Amino acid sequence: MSARNDEPTIGRLFADASRDISTLISKEIQLAKSELKVSVTAGAVGAALFAVAGALLLMTMVLLSISVAYLINWDGQGLSLKWSFLIVTGGWFVLALLAALVGVVVVKKVRAPKKTIEEGQAIVSTFKR
Repeated sequence: MSARNDEPTIGRLFADASRDISTLISKEIQLAKSELKVSVTAGAVGAALFAVAGALLLMTMVLLSISVAYLINWDGQGLSLKWSFLIVTGGWFVLALLAALVGVVVVKKVRAPKKTIEEGQAIVSTFKR
């Protein structure tokens, strides 16, 4: 009779399997959270850079542009006002383009959670067998 008591019952096997599956799913969720945190942070930094570039461009462009254009004109002694304003506009365009390019580079660092996907596929293939 003692040999029979040492063997696990179907209920105990089912409970152990349920516990193991629950632990596995919990660990997979933790892995997904940690991987997504890195991607979300990179995405947020990229979005913040776009926002900063836009805000800076809007807040300072008008007054600074007028000031620089008049500085280039130098009371009629320098270039004409038409060319002065055109030069300033081109400079702002180049700065905006650079800020957008930096934002694109940062946003491209956002990646899918590869480890979580691989682990999930491995689990699915294990259960299919």
